[in-house]
Formats: sequence, structure tokens, C-alpha cells
Amino acid sequence: MSVTTRIAPSPTGDPHVGTAYQALFNSIFAHQHGGKFIVRIEDTDRTRYNATSEGRILDMLDWLGIVPDASPRKEDDLGPYTQSQRAELHQKYAQQLLESGAAYRAFDTPEELEERRKAAEARKDSFLGYDRRDRNLSREESDRRAAAGEEFVIRLKAPLEGQTVIRDRLRGDVVFDNSILDDKVLLKRDGFPTYHLAAMVDDHLMGVTHVIRAEEWLSSTPIHQLILRGLGWDEPEWIHTPWLLSSGGKKYSKRRGDPSVEDFRKMGILPEALLNYLGMMGWSMPNGEELFSVADMQREFSWERVSLGGSTFDVTKLKWLNGRYLREVLSEEDVVARVRDYLNEFGSGLPTEDTAYFAKVVRLMTPRLEVLGDFADKTTYFWSDDFAVDEKAQKAIDAGKEHLPELAGRFGKLGEWNAAAIKQVFHDYAEEKGLKMGKVMPPVRAAAAGTMESPDLPEMLEALGQERVLGRLSRAAG
Repeated sequence: MSVTTRIAPSPTGDPHVGTAYQALFNSIFAHQHGGKFIVRIEDTDRTRYNATSEGRILDMLDWLGIVPDASPRKEDDLGPYTQSQRAELHQKYAQQLLESGAAYRAFDTPEELEERRKAAEARKDSFLGYDRRDRNLSREESDRRAAAGEEFVIRLKAPLEGQTVIRDRLRGDVVFDNSILDDKVLLKRDGFPTYHLAAMVDDHLMGVTHVIRAEEWLSSTPIHQLILRGLGWDEPEWIHTPWLLSSGGKKYSKRRGDPSVEDFRKMGILPEALLNYLGMMGWSMPNGEELFSVADMQREFSWERVSLGGSTFDVTKLKWLNGRYLREVLSEEDVVARVRDYLNEFGSGLPTEDTAYFAKVVRLMTPRLEVLGDFADKTTYFWSDDFAVDEKAQKAIDAGKEHLPELAGRFGKLGEWNAAAIKQVFHDYAEEKGLKMGKVMPPVRAAAAGTMESPDLPEMLEALGQERVLGRLSRAAG
């Protein structure tokens, strides 16, 4: 069977981590089966529509390297893939549901609905959905009022008794009592569909075979099943993935301040590392390995390895994983290029024109980096003599200041300025003075960098250059 999957994000704000999460699993599953993965922008909620958000969602997928087979930027004959451009189709099928008796017109004004909602709350009614006041209007009266220009919505006529059973790939049969179902709005007063109608119409017309989406949509699936059955269409296979949880145990949500994908990009998280981490959310490799590529995941993926318990998104662990990519996966040349691209994109002001020196600094700092955003702050002393000396470094200078003049003198006599020669100076000085290296090297590190958190000292001094090091030792010796 040919497999087609989709994600259908709404352009309402920052690109969400949950969108990236769903895109990963949808694309993995489709391409594992030689199928098609599509991106459809669901922009029919015009009250929350954000004009820039659609482009940012698509840019996010480009940055992550998740390439859809069809999207608003890659249209085919089943498009358009922007939902607001398909309004006539949605209206057509809403009318079909109306004519079959699976839906009905409701003429309540927003003011009337709000008044009845407040009255229901005052009565402490447990169910505050639509009270179905217009459900039993005769077709003749409904047609007459519509023809007279009275505004209306089209609502689904949900069953009042019995049960609806949803067969979910991960959860088996999920049973819903029809008594809790609402007569959802399918077509709004402005002629735009709601998500419920538009998603099911577009899924069917675009040939979606597997609806892989967040667990939060499971409770809406009976409504979607009823729409499909009302139109005489087959259901896709339903697959509702487990929750992404924030550190507080609640659903990961940009509304509560959890980072967006753009936040992670600005932080300096690599796209490969973010996808790797999202792949670990509710799923695991057969060998338990935590470091894996999208290609590895596509080769090994199965729904049987998905856990339904929900996974906590731990930013600290994501940073740790990102650090492993910098040190274990990318080549030295690639890390240099990624750091340079990051600095160019987000503007650090660092003088990086000397490409050889820049590359040397990046290589020295890579073991100490977790995210690219740390680079500028951790390397201030490589670019300028005007750097702050932190408290620990000042203590190291004060404790070993008497060693700095003689060490500076010996460094000044070196004919070749390299890490091996510098290391030998330290070794000879310590041996002559009967000192341990722990007494000799810290004041030099502190004087040269203003911090005790710096790379291998001889290599750092080599990179800084003889003249710059001598000047800093002299300044610290005061």
C-alpha cells in the first residue's frame, strides 16, 4: 500500500517544537515505505492568523533538513497546500453533509451563544457545549432563513447515543460515549471551515493514508470519523503520538514559555542534534544508542518501539547531545564552518577575518562548547586585550604573581613560539623552583585569559601569540 503522511501546522506564532517532532515522525514513516510526506498550512482560523508565521514554519523545516514531497513551496496537482486557498472545496463538502442530513444550519448569533453559555455555567451544567437549539429545524425553515440572508454556521449532527470506536495504531480500540460529543461547527459564518472539516476533506483529497499527530487530537477523532463517514469516505490509519512534556511535567507549550525551534537555533543547537533528540522522545534505537541520524532512524523505525508514557523535553540533555555532535560527529572543518555561519547569522562582532586564527580558536574551544551560542562569550580574550578578569582568575593571579615576571622573561627568549616549547618552559621553571605545575600554570592562565575556564594552556598561549602573551603577563604582574 502506498503511504502518504502529512503535518498541518497553523501559522499562529513561533514555529513549535511539536511541529518539528511531528514532521520528523511523519517524514520518517512515509519515506521508510517509499511514500509521500506533505506539509499543509492550516490557516483558516483568521482570528489567530500570523502573516509571517507560514514562512517561518517552512523555513524551520528547511533548516532542519526535513524535505516535504509537497508543500506551499512545492505545489503539485493535489494542491494548493495552503488551506485558505481551498475554501470552495470545503464549502462544497459542507453542503454535501448538509444535504445528506449529517449536518445542519445553526442560526444562533455569537451574542446568543455567549448568553446561553453563561446561563449554563450559572446552572453548573457539566456539559457546556452547544445546546443543539437549531438541530431539529425543518429543512424548509432552514432553507427559508438562509435564503432570507440570515447568517448561520453549519454544524455536525453528532449521534446522541451509543459509542464511537477509534482504532489507533499505538493504543488499540479507544471507545468514546457519543453522549459527550458536541455538534461541532464545520463551516463558520465567514465561509471558512473549521479545522475539523478542512483537515478531513483535505486529507482525503490529498490521499493521506496515515494521520500521525499529537495525542491531544485523539479526543477530536470521533468527530473526524463522523465527518468521513458522512461523506462516504474511508478512514486513514490513526496514530496519535505521546505527549512532549516540559520539565514541569506539563505539555510542552510555547504559550507557557517553552523554547521554540527558533529559540534553539539562536541558542546554537545544531539541526541534526535537535532531530536526534526529538527522535528519542517516546522512541528508542534497538541497540539503545542515543546518538543517531535521521537515516539511522528511518532504517530502524517501528511503531512497536514507541512508548506511550510521554517524554520530558530536557534542554540540558539536548545541549549535552549537541556537544557530542560537535566533538564526535562533525569534522573539525565542519565545526569551524558551523561556528562561522552562526556568528554571521546572529552577529557577534568578533573579528574573524583571519581565517587561520579563527579556525585555530574554534578547534581549541570545541571540547568546551555545548552550543554555538557559547562561543563568543567564552573566547573574548582571543580577540581583544580588553577582557574582564573573573574572581577565581584574580585570586590565581594574586596567589602566583611573583612567578609572572620570570616566566615572562623566559617566554620572551623563546625563538620558536609553539605549545611544545611553552610547555617546556613551565616544566623547567617548576623543576628549578621545586614547585608543582599547579602552582606555576594557574597565574599564567588567569593573566592570559581572565578566566580559569580555558583550553589547554600551552596550546592557548601558542594561539594567542608571543607578543600578546608577554603583554598580558606584564600587565598582570603590575
